[in-house]
This record gives sequence, structure tokens and C-alpha cells, in this order.
Amino acid sequence: MIAQNLAAVRARIEAAARNVGRDAAGVTLVAVTKEVDAAVAREAVALGLVDLGENRVKELLKKQEALPGPDVRWHMIGTLQRNKVVQVVGRVGLIHSVDSVSLGEAIAGRAQAQGIRQGVLLEVNAGEERQKHGVAPSEAEEAARGLLDMTGLRLRGLMTVAPQGDLDAASRAFRTLRELRDAIKMRAEEAIELSMGMTDDFEVAIEEGATIVRIGTAIFGARETSRRKNDQVGKMKEEGSGK
Repeated sequence: MIAQNLAAVRARIEAAARNVGRDAAGVTLVAVTKEVDAAVAREAVALGLVDLGENRVKELLKKQEALPGPDVRWHMIGTLQRNKVVQVVGRVGLIHSVDSVSLGEAIAGRAQAQGIRQGVLLEVNAGEERQKHGVAPSEAEEAARGLLDMTGLRLRGLMTVAPQGDLDAASRAFRTLRELRDAIKMRAEEAIELSMGMTDDFEVAIEEGATIVRIGTAIFGARETSRRKNDQVGKMKEEGSGK
């Protein structure tokens, strides 16, 4: 099933890129292994997946232990608390979820202590949703300047989680992120990455310029958290309709 799913996702990435005259080679597929057994993640790597992303530090460390070696590039894509920074810096190629300058400072301090430059993305709440993490679009350029001035960091670009269930709103959020990235790129040429797009909206994200898409469900199927969420949504709909 994973092989079939992966082939389908890659075909969709190719088609979305082709629709806007892009080369699909410019889009990195990060397979999100949240709630996926290490054996299943290992199967995905055997099928040619190189980039794996984890939402939680504990699961990241567990899977790194189960899948040692240079075959995997690890991404921290979930919210990172400052007290977990010491466990992540130097263990992943890219931290996607730097949602404040103060978190950047904590990462930079740890990276300097290790004598490295940690790759990071600035998380932007491009859809300006109250419940989402990330700096506001109006504050993104100033925050990026702060991160660029930190010795232990390498700002690689921007990340966002778009509004769910509304592709038009998602498209607007992705376009906002691309415009912010372009403005920041004028100051830092290496800040080129746009980490945006998940299972429900990655094709729209690619059409708006995504260079990294983070996909879990379309590859591995629905995980327990997703199933519970869908069950809750279904129950609310039934209650609302009086069924």
C-alpha cells in the first residue's frame, strides 16, 4: 500500500508542478511519520524516501534510534518548546517551526555551543488564524532579520500551515508566504525554501511555489489522531443535523 500511495503522491506532485511550468525536482517531499511505526518508516525509506519529518521530539529521537545512518534527512516540523531545543539541535537538518525570535535565540545558543549552524525556517501564520502558531505576516520580515543576525542559525526560508478545508484560503496563505519569502530573499539569497502544503492542499501549494511539501496521510493512511478528529467532526455534524 505504501508503494502505491507513494507513487500516486509523486505523480500528483509532478502534475501540479507541470501545471505551472515548474520542474518537480524543485519540490522536496517530506514524509511525515507521525504515529507511524519505525518498521513502516523503514519501508518508506527503502522505497526511496529520503526526507522524514516528525512533530514530536520524543518520536523523533525514537525513530532516529531505529533508523540510524546517513540514508535519512530528518526534519522537525512540529511545535518546538525551548526546553526541548537541546535534544533537537544538531540532530535534524532543518527545524521548520521557529515561531519566534526568542526560540531562534535558544536554538542559536545551542548551535554555537556545538560549533554548528542549524538550518531553520521561520514559521508564519500566513492565514492569520488565532489558533495557529507562527509570527504574523506583518512581523515576518522583522523576525527574519533577527534570525539572520544570529551566528548559530542558517535561515533557509519560511513555513506555514494553511487554513484547512478551504483551498481558496489556503492558496491566499501560500501566496502571502511566497511574497514574504521573496522580500526576505533579497537580503539573504539562501533563504529560498517555502515549506507549505500537506495532504489536503499540497497541489495548491506547489502551484503557489512550495519547495517543500509535508505529507503523511496520503502516504501512510489516516493515523489514530486523524481518525479521532474525523470521528468527532462526524459526530458533531450528526448532532447538528438532529440525527
